[in-house]
Amino acid sequence: MIVLGIETSCDETSASVLIDDKIVSNQTYTQLIHSKYGGVVPEFASREHEKVLSLIIYKALQKANVKINNINCIGVTYGPGLMGALLVGVNFVKGMSIALGIPFIGINHLEGHIFANFIDYPNIDFPFLCLLVSGGHTQIWNVKNYQKYNLISTTRDDAAGEAFDKGAKILSLGYPGGPEIDKVAKLGDPNKYKFTIPRIKNSEYDFSFSGLKTALLYKHNEMDEKEQKLERSNLAASYQKAIILSLLNKIEKCIKDTKIKTVTIAGGVAANSYLREKAKKLEYKHNIKFLFPSFEYCTDNGAMIAITTSYYLKNKIFSNLELSPIPNLNIK
Repeated sequence: MIVLGIETSCDETSASVLIDDKIVSNQTYTQLIHSKYGGVVPEFASREHEKVLSLIIYKALQKANVKINNINCIGVTYGPGLMGALLVGVNFVKGMSIALGIPFIGINHLEGHIFANFIDYPNIDFPFLCLLVSGGHTQIWNVKNYQKYNLISTTRDDAAGEAFDKGAKILSLGYPGGPEIDKVAKLGDPNKYKFTIPRIKNSEYDFSFSGLKTALLYKHNEMDEKEQKLERSNLAASYQKAIILSLLNKIEKCIKDTKIKTVTIAGGVAANSYLREKAKKLEYKHNIKFLFPSFEYCTDNGAMIAITTSYYLKNKIFSNLELSPIPNLNIK
């Protein structure tokens, strides 16, 4: 069975080929045009997808040594994401479906991130906890089985990835902010500045990051320009520590309360080196297992869409031409 997975929800154009449950190619084009604006410009994102999507699909098929007529099914992200960007992918796949006479399946982008860990770890036992951390979402899910999810927690304001982006902007670092702060933080002291980890009233599990961003801004503005430059790595390290400990404190609480022994991390923030380092220490503390996707499967990618599509294909769950993108789609 040959599946083509396509992802165009934000600023990555990606296509992946899966053959008999194994990813054999994954081609991703990251839109660098947004870096000078300090964030994704939706109109530019849509135009870039239109320019490169057919080429990215061609490269994915070429690397997999698969002819387009041999594809059995196509999966495509239909939400959440930017409306224009989603439309490019969904409409392109509808055209391919009609032209090739094969079915297509609309895939939830969030579910794709959860499934991403199955690429490297195909035999994950249910139930497991999934900490989904990206630019737009910070959630903890109890994954009881395929299509059976229970949302334990979410963010009350900014997502963790968004907090990294905003923090990087305050520190005059590049975009996207997560990798930039991660890199600069390696040169700093994470204990130099104390950023209080927010606590949410009436919720043991939910996240909040807007206060951390404000605290960083105030601390940064207290300094003159020379001190800002000298302390940039220490501020980055301390800020990163607060974000990561906030994530791990909540997941640790969930581990204790649910008694679940497997935790998967998904989304762009899963690539963060400090998160991976601290999660490893929790493994020994609680005798549990943390699973992280390969770095190429942390950010938005076609492989996670292809692996999710294969599940729906096996269960004969298809979409039709009435499928429309849903920018604020969540997992039911």
